[in-house]
Amino acid sequence: MIEKTSVLVALFAALIAVLGLVPAFPLASGVPITAQSLGIMLCGTILGSRKGGLAALFFVLLTLVGLPLLAGGRGGIGLLAGASAGFIVGFPIAAYITGWLMEKTKSVNILISVPLSSIMGGIVILYIPGLIGMMINAGMSLNAAIVAVSVYLPGDILKVILATIVTSAIFKARPNSVLTRT
Repeated sequence: MIEKTSVLVALFAALIAVLGLVPAFPLASGVPITAQSLGIMLCGTILGSRKGGLAALFFVLLTLVGLPLLAGGRGGIGLLAGASAGFIVGFPIAAYITGWLMEKTKSVNILISVPLSSIMGGIVILYIPGLIGMMINAGMSLNAAIVAVSVYLPGDILKVILATIVTSAIFKARPNSVLTRT
């Protein structure tokens, strides 16, 4: 069981890293638009709270020790001094909450539970430390940080749709592979 968990955690950490290969769109706020939060959503919707949170935490730790796994080839402890620090720190929390919500809504149709869990965990919960990081490291007011992150919403909604498509397709093809439903 420990071996299977380790493989899943490493596999989903790698998925987040691979999503970093999708070109990032740099913004004036210092926080680029990336595809990596889709990986965070998938960690939660497929692996669940514990394993999904661990996969995101493993990814963050690898990044902070210097591996250039964030979009644009960024890595290292210096990331914690940047405007995107809150989002990076929030990855494991967002994955955990997304998974927790999926586990709590097992009896709800997957086409409803995935988008709701992804919105709450992968957007709302992720934005909280993200906003705090922008306020601390970029010297923004709360209002300025909210305005700055509002530009991410259309892309994040697209990621919710993609997470729903991917998770429901996996569930349809191999129901036991979506651990939040087993």
